[in-house]
Amino acid sequence: MSNLPPLVEPAADLSVEEVRRYSRHLIIPDVGMAGQKRLKNAKVLCVGAGGLGSPALLYLAAAGVGTLGIVEFDVVDESNLQRQIIHGQSDIGRSKAESARDSVKEINPLVQVNLHEERLDSTNVMELFAQYDLIVDGTDNFATRYLVNDACVLLNKPYVWGSIYRFDGQASVFWSEYGPCYRCLYPEPPPPGMVPSCAEGGVLGVLCASIGSIQVTEAIKLLAGIGEPLVGRLMIYDALEMTYRTVKVRKDPDCAVCGEHPTVTELIDYEAFCGAISEEAADAAKDSTITVTQLKEWLDTDEKIQLIDVREPNEYEIVNIPGATLIPKGEFLMGGALEKLDPTKRIVLHCKSGVRSAEALAVVHAAGYKDAVHVGGGVLAWVNQIEPEKPSY
Repeated sequence: MSNLPPLVEPAADLSVEEVRRYSRHLIIPDVGMAGQKRLKNAKVLCVGAGGLGSPALLYLAAAGVGTLGIVEFDVVDESNLQRQIIHGQSDIGRSKAESARDSVKEINPLVQVNLHEERLDSTNVMELFAQYDLIVDGTDNFATRYLVNDACVLLNKPYVWGSIYRFDGQASVFWSEYGPCYRCLYPEPPPPGMVPSCAEGGVLGVLCASIGSIQVTEAIKLLAGIGEPLVGRLMIYDALEMTYRTVKVRKDPDCAVCGEHPTVTELIDYEAFCGAISEEAADAAKDSTITVTQLKEWLDTDEKIQLIDVREPNEYEIVNIPGATLIPKGEFLMGGALEKLDPTKRIVLHCKSGVRSAEALAVVHAAGYKDAVHVGGGVLAWVNQIEPEKPSY
């Protein structure tokens, strides 16, 4: 048995249909009737129905978790289908929450599904989380991760965390009453622009299944009170090397939210705390952003510009703007890019969406190219408005 108490009291009984459905659980001594009744009584909230939320929701439903909540405000996009297996081709353009609910019902009609079609933020998180026993965090940005963590600490609720990038995954269980919280592990968010998102850096689709299923395994253990949950341990998975390793995570007595003298005693402004882009980048972009239509005009009239794409080479191969030279953002941050700039021309920078080009623009301005600009919306806006026949990614 676990060294932690089961999160949920058992339901009164299982119907004949439920006994048939969950028979493979019931014959495991550690789960048995008592464990399955706890799952039936459990209320689990999944934050996100994307890469991690897809396998998590499907397996939580299959396992017989009685009530599943889904927080999701997005719609299904074609690029989601490479990993978000809860959605299908016919769901493109539909609400992810509704699409996820339909798939859950198809797997297990006995599950009660609650949809929360809203963006999770400081105004609604406490009220939402209070309705559930356990939170499964499948979010992909730092602002929401810190929000989820702080709300769980303030409500004294456990949550199962996971994160994915390219071939690497991480998972842990944060429960401040019995162990560390996410801030004990990562007290500060990384500087803006330092850690690429999956949209920038990519993710191996099947990695979501590996980490999502670990999250559900942990959820079942917590709900039923079995095994050793990942409290105080960070599990690190490398799909290319096929290695799993765990690292001990200690509770930080000086943690800002769960420590002995917390400084965060209520929710804060998480967007500001994590900063979408650095202040330098925001300052640089303020009066030096052009639209893709403006860029098209300059290219058509042979304006004296040097157009530079600051994305990575494999992104450039997918799609690029005619006439752009590739110099990845890293070369600007290291300084090597500056000698490639043509002082006789106006420098125009672009990336995928405008975040990385703003970071590079700050460097270029600081080097004295005061009239340099960057393209708002990047190559995505270019494809959308100028060359719609080209692929987006």
